[in-house]
Amino acid sequence: MIDSLVPRSDFPLLATHPILRYLDSAATSQKPRAVIDAISNYYETVNANPHRGAYALSAAATEAYQHSRDGIATFLGVADTDTLIFTRGTTESLNLVAATWGRTNVRAGDRVVVTRMEHHANFVPWQQLCLAAGAEFRIAELTPLGEIDMPGLAALITPNTKIVAFGHVSNALGTINDIATIAQLAHAVGAVAVCDGAQAVPHIAVTFDSLGVDFYAFSGHKMLGPMGIGGLVSSRAILDTMPPYQMGGDMIAMVGDAQTSWNVLPHKFEAGTPNVEGAVGLAAAVEYLSDVGLSRIHAHEMALVDMAMRMLGELPGVRVLGPPSERRSGVVSFVVDGVHPHDLSQLLDADSIAVRAGHHCAQPLMRASGVPATTRASFYLYNSEADVTALVTAVERASRKLAH
Repeated sequence: MIDSLVPRSDFPLLATHPILRYLDSAATSQKPRAVIDAISNYYETVNANPHRGAYALSAAATEAYQHSRDGIATFLGVADTDTLIFTRGTTESLNLVAATWGRTNVRAGDRVVVTRMEHHANFVPWQQLCLAAGAEFRIAELTPLGEIDMPGLAALITPNTKIVAFGHVSNALGTINDIATIAQLAHAVGAVAVCDGAQAVPHIAVTFDSLGVDFYAFSGHKMLGPMGIGGLVSSRAILDTMPPYQMGGDMIAMVGDAQTSWNVLPHKFEAGTPNVEGAVGLAAAVEYLSDVGLSRIHAHEMALVDMAMRMLGELPGVRVLGPPSERRSGVVSFVVDGVHPHDLSQLLDADSIAVRAGHHCAQPLMRASGVPATTRASFYLYNSEADVTALVTAVERASRKLAH
């Protein structure tokens, strides 16, 4: 029996909805009491604008913000804490890179390479950058199992390539990519490697300083933290060469009548009043995850995914997309013959099973897969074997009802 790794009682929403089977953590995770309490405690005891006040409460807010950054950086394996830039999440992080490093370095005749499996947030910014700059935008295709065609990718990374953008883990298929090899291919021609880590950081141990990538983006809300907080990690050497992303308070050193100079890292890229409560909540989330252990979380998810893939694959008319369970994260994306995913998800919701249905912000991948949409179940540390059994039973019942 595969029990959940943590008590449902740790998660207020799950505790108050005891029959809910929450299988949509790839979209957003549930929040433990420890995260909610950390945010409440900040507002009740420390709330002030950091960096800007000489009084004790402002100093305490500054300390809470910096302490949170230190803890999150440690969790991500980032030795130089100031190279962790807080953003609203992965989408803003990737747009930051496109708008700063991209616009500064990509010119007509250059090439940007992405993969077919990318989330729109790691596809559209590069597409639009190329359109604006007159650069080539090339897409690396996938194998029939939903993995990157590595020889095909290598062939696309030519000497004029400036950026290679790829996901660590596919949000639509769960595929875990060999990002170290992709980064090496990029660096061999002098290109930068940009990695979308939104689906990796919550589920597998990530040590940025040994990944070999130049930019790594992530979101807090997918890893037990609050919405509206995430980050971008890079090297000091790269970040120091990049212009600011936004202008305003806190990111300046001196404003003259004609010229302005920028603040040091990380402040140069964090204009305006910071999301301190978000950072505090995310720091509490990484502490919770660290206490459980990322290796245990990944093994737990793989056991659930293996079970779900096997049981769904035994149902008539059900096809699971993506690679074998040993090469994926906690995502199972599937289609049922004659049944639209939206209709299926609504019937599952009637059984208190929450799954995601649609193109999962991966329309280029859906087109290549020959489907308009899929049903996606995604597992996390609070899921159990009972959730898998309930899902499969409900899919079987719904497919009989809906199939024509």
